Amino acid sequence: MDLAASRHAYIDATAGIAGDMLLAALVDAGADLDEIQRVLDALIPGSVRLVSSRVDRGGQRAVKVDVEVLVEDPPHRTWSSIRALLEEARGRDDVPGRTLDLALAVFGRLAEAEGATHGVPADEVHFHEVGALDSLADVIGACEAWRQLGIAEGTGSVLAVGSGRIRAAHGDIPVPVPAVARLALGWPTVAGEILPPRGHGHSHDHHHADADADAALPAHARGGPHEHGGRSVPAGVAPGIGELATPTGVALLRGLAASAGPQPMMTTEALGVGAGTKDTPGRPNVVRVLVGRPHGDGLPPDAHATPTAALQLEANVDDLDPRLWPRVIEELLETGALDAWLVPISMKHGRPAVTVHALVREGSEDAAATLLMDRTGTLGVRRHRVERVIRTREFTEVEVRGHRIAVKIARDQDGAVVRREPEFRDVAAAAWALGISERTMLDLAREAAAGLAGS
Repeated sequence: MDLAASRHAYIDATAGIAGDMLLAALVDAGADLDEIQRVLDALIPGSVRLVSSRVDRGGQRAVKVDVEVLVEDPPHRTWSSIRALLEEARGRDDVPGRTLDLALAVFGRLAEAEGATHGVPADEVHFHEVGALDSLADVIGACEAWRQLGIAEGTGSVLAVGSGRIRAAHGDIPVPVPAVARLALGWPTVAGEILPPRGHGHSHDHHHADADADAALPAHARGGPHEHGGRSVPAGVAPGIGELATPTGVALLRGLAASAGPQPMMTTEALGVGAGTKDTPGRPNVVRVLVGRPHGDGLPPDAHATPTAALQLEANVDDLDPRLWPRVIEELLETGALDAWLVPISMKHGRPAVTVHALVREGSEDAAATLLMDRTGTLGVRRHRVERVIRTREFTEVEVRGHRIAVKIARDQDGAVVRREPEFRDVAAAAWALGISERTMLDLAREAAAGLAGS
């Protein structure tokens, strides 16, 4: 896979992030792991092997990518030597130039943060021998996957860094660890949580025990497993949920995503879920990546791109709480379905049920089917190809009492306007803000849409 760089990616790091987790999410979103392996073999031949597997994390299906180190005595590396390794590959046919550019930017951030933490120049930062191979695989692999998926730019969520303290080589240090704290400067973060008392003790699992957790740290900053050192904890206060964000993961987030904020308006074409090593009940240990086409004007997507051929998925469900259905439909649409709807049916023995339908683009049916099975509990999803006759549509907007309302304009085969309809989500938001009824706001928006010139 090698798409032109025109797509946008949204990185959901609200449960934390590690390098191997982001790599796995991008592989799950469609990047070719064999091609990633070939790039790694070209740069560090015979050193690492990437192995992917399907896992469950907190009830969610995810992909796990493990980095197997193949050499017993890997070479010692500093940031300057890693930079030289990448720069020397420039111009070669077996290593894409954009992958090198992205990897250099990510490693540069990592080295600057580590250097500032320990008071040494970035070029002199020493990476742990095995850890250097882990982080090389994670960084180069994620950057190559980013390139393969044709991602031009990215946005990231608020970053969950975790809380508490961990045991490192220099003693007991707080979470986030110093390198993560520096890498996160200027990025919105959230720490941990205060838990209620739990009788005479507490049950606690750290979120990440990934090999990546220390992979990018210099030798003098690496530590053992997360510990609380036997300290007593006051009633009602948790010792922390552990380290949720690792240096390599945060360096990738900062190097690949240009800004933080909510997911921008985009037509989502792929969804990837990458798993960490730990499986903590009630807290899915995953990073999600949504990849799609952006809409820079802030309006809904132009329907001229709507395909006449699509796949229709459907499943009969008779045991889902009806209050859960609205969110199921919303998630299908959020992840790129062209349409989604419910039809009431009667099953054998007179059982009331519904058939859930989703109309999806070809190529995205597997992700949509997985979402349906995960959210509804159905054991199977039917799918068949459909052909559609559609009218061309376009979007513009009107301003009503200071609020912008998107308007869908449908045209016939001769280009004549057959319908102008305000987007109800915008209508409802404006009505709430103005303190008027949605019906009144809809009438005002339709009146404004009817007066649009040239449409």
